Amino acid sequence: MTVRRRARAIFLQAGNMAFFFRKKKNPGWLAIGFQADAVCAAHVRRVTDARPIVEWAASFPANRNALAEALGRVEKERSTAAHDCTTLLSFGEYQMLSMDAPAVQPEELKSAVRWRLREMLDYHADDATIDVLAVPAEKGLAARNSTLFAIAARNAVIQQRQDLFDDAKASLRVIDIPEMAQRNMAALLEPERTALAMLSINADGALVTVTHDDVLYFARQIDVTAEQLLHGDTYATASYHERIALELQRSIDHFDRQHHSIPVSRLALAPLGGDPSGLQEYLKTNMYIPVSTLDLASVLDFSSTPHLQDARAQQQFFLVLGAALRLEEKAL
Repeated sequence: MTVRRRARAIFLQAGNMAFFFRKKKNPGWLAIGFQADAVCAAHVRRVTDARPIVEWAASFPANRNALAEALGRVEKERSTAAHDCTTLLSFGEYQMLSMDAPAVQPEELKSAVRWRLREMLDYHADDATIDVLAVPAEKGLAARNSTLFAIAARNAVIQQRQDLFDDAKASLRVIDIPEMAQRNMAALLEPERTALAMLSINADGALVTVTHDDVLYFARQIDVTAEQLLHGDTYATASYHERIALELQRSIDHFDRQHHSIPVSRLALAPLGGDPSGLQEYLKTNMYIPVSTLDLASVLDFSSTPHLQDARAQQQFFLVLGAALRLEEKAL
């Protein structure tokens, strides 16, 4: 990987892309997300045998041409140098591809994956920053049947994000993706011995994941945005509901075929800002597994951030809070 001014990428079991290391100063992660009209940031601290505490969360209005200024406001209010800081890529800035795990030594894995990606990317593999996420093999099957996710982003995209933080004189340790942020949130809800499906919808689109035992097994993006879902006419809303239900059913069926011993027990909907479109009721009627909408206050401590009790705020901060829930994991 060729990325200016940064050390080599470090492969983490969590599948995140880590670019450099700084000694921790404050416990927990400070996550920063860039949205169409705002920069959202949240600091979350995990505590033993209790809900993770959201120490601070704020949103700063900003369009695509004023991101550095908004990031500077985050830096002023919550020094990034005093935290382990992570940021999220947006849909369209990376690709996440599933493939059979190459039969190579761990130190050769990324090179082998890069070789395979030559035929899967629409740009040269040497121009990509690549990370990998292992998916455990089905119990009773040989290790050679294991799969992995390959995460690829153009070097230019990674460099632009790093330059943005540099221009704002903000520290950055990890660049992450929404699938892993949603995995972190799902891990707070997972029932024992079964898998959890989760659906979130924001301005970029919808994301469905299936997780079990803190592991991301399946992820699919759906081309339906929150704006379309919440502000369409009756006919359009019905069409979006049908499309989401169909993609969810296909996703769960695919997971069931691949992982027979881990049934999906329920579907959790990320906060939908009050769900004025009636998506939850539609899915309850049309899905064969229980469906419920997640209130983040049931899994996170908002005593320091009471404004996050609001359903619309929970929708806005959902992925940022998930990114801030990141746990450091041992590299393979």
